[in-house]
Amino acid sequence: MTTFVMITRLSPEALRAPSAMEDFEKRAMTHIRDDLPSVHWLHSWAVLGPCDYVDVFEAPDIDTAMQVSAVFRTFGRVHSEIWPATDWSRFKELLHGLPNR
Repeated sequence: MTTFVMITRLSPEALRAPSAMEDFEKRAMTHIRDDLPSVHWLHSWAVLGPCDYVDVFEAPDIDTAMQVSAVFRTFGRVHSEIWPATDWSRFKELLHGLPNR
């Protein structure tokens, strides 16, 4: 399984009331659970800054991660980005495999 980090920004038009954010999350996660059972959700945070949410999940491949992004986008005015991520200890192992120059 590959780890992915997804940031999501909802447009003001998509948020008519504060409860709309929770409704968005419930609908999206129901869709993910029902239609993408191979996706394992690890963390979700609401954040301040250029995005509203940061989510971390595992998926078997990039195609499945793209489907996650598509699910979020089907709910309206949403911008999402997905980045593959590697655990820091694994990244250091990869560095040790590089030649020293």
